[in-house]
Amino acid sequence: MKKIINAPENYLADAISGFCRAHQDVVRYDAENRVILRANAKASGKVALLSGGGSGHEPMHGGFVGTGMLDAACLGEVFTSPTPDQMMAAAQEVDRGAGVLFIVKNYSGDVMNFDIAAQMSPVVVYTVIVDDDVALIGMETGNSQGNRGVAGTIVVEKIVGAAAEAGSDIAACVDLAKSVNDRTGSMAIALSSCIVPTVGTPNFDLGQGEAELGVGIHGEAGRERIDLPQADEIAETLLEPILEKVSPQADEPLLLLTNGLGATPSAELYLLHNSAAKVLERRGLKIARQLVGSFCTALDMVGASLTVTALDDEKLRYWDAQADTAALR
Repeated sequence: MKKIINAPENYLADAISGFCRAHQDVVRYDAENRVILRANAKASGKVALLSGGGSGHEPMHGGFVGTGMLDAACLGEVFTSPTPDQMMAAAQEVDRGAGVLFIVKNYSGDVMNFDIAAQMSPVVVYTVIVDDDVALIGMETGNSQGNRGVAGTIVVEKIVGAAAEAGSDIAACVDLAKSVNDRTGSMAIALSSCIVPTVGTPNFDLGQGEAELGVGIHGEAGRERIDLPQADEIAETLLEPILEKVSPQADEPLLLLTNGLGATPSAELYLLHNSAAKVLERRGLKIARQLVGSFCTALDMVGASLTVTALDDEKLRYWDAQADTAALR
């Protein structure tokens, strides 16, 4: 294992310190509870958005704390859920009297701990589960949690964050979050596994010329092991089940997000994005907004995911609204 680290056991603490130093104009850090908070907390009356999860997916979620997106992000160990105590402390810190909305990726540890925190929290908390990953739909996997929450979580955070910033109440924010999630689909392909610093070995092995189709953001197995196809075929393969879930109409504006999993060169992400855009255009679909970059990663995994969200006038307006975070401005 070759990584730019000091000691593996200090990997996370050192990384968080560097992040907060670099972005102290946007965030502040509650080290006791391991929570990243907005530097410029909004005045009373605003719905507060709180998310989080295991580390290793940077810049998600701490990179999306700031004006127009999240009010706080709770950080767990690498690929490990934060604790209910962290979530309750964060909820009390960001509550401004209008309610707190937990935006939770559909992983069993996250769902369980956020649910415990919501039940025990002294402030009013609502929860929305994001389950945009379409990789396992229709498969007999023994996975009881259902579809995983992946890069579509960022789309929910951006659109609902803008609505909260504009003064929408908690009921409207919850309804909007559910609506965005319902019309969002994502799927990934991995060309290599990731290496957790404290483990030092890959989560799984891929042979020369192999790829893992439908991989999860913790290195979980996907739909199947396949021969690595060309970019145009990757785009077709990922988009087929995404579009089946989203069911866009020809006149509906779409957001197309091409996301890197941690170690994919920007040129390859743009190349895949070009392939994906051509697939949508051939189907007569309208791409209204586009985003390319590494936003929801799996440490140093080589690979990418595609996300499609069907938008409307309201969602377009909130997507375009100002945001000032470390990872998205």
